[in-house]
Amino acid sequence: MKTLVDSCVWSFLLRRKGKSALSGDEQQAVMSLQDAIRDGRVAIIGPIRQEVLSGIKEPAQFEKLRRTLGAFPDEPIPTGDFEEAARLFNICRSRGVECGRVDMLLCAVAARKHWSILTTDGSLKRCIEVLRTEG
Repeated sequence: MKTLVDSCVWSFLLRRKGKSALSGDEQQAVMSLQDAIRDGRVAIIGPIRQEVLSGIKEPAQFEKLRRTLGAFPDEPIPTGDFEEAARLFNICRSRGVECGRVDMLLCAVAARKHWSILTTDGSLKRCIEVLRTEG
């Protein structure tokens, strides 16, 4: 099964200096990402690529990360995924859980493709739990 990787995990692998700066959960996520890369199970969507590349001050570092991420083609996102993301957002919000719009897009794409999501983001994890109970 493919794994759709959240921007926070990509950042831990590509942007942070040194594993010692990562928590145990973050280190585990990086190892899971590295395993998924080795096994050819990694998936990415354009909005995640944009999040990972945003905020990089040094042009050389930006270009290096852009080339690295270039090894992973974007999963196409049809209009239906955006509509489903909005529906999922509304479900979570009605349950008192605020979710990011890109997070909901991750959930919509993962659901359509029957993929897992790799994240350490507590907010996204809460959204995923709400959506699991929704069935």
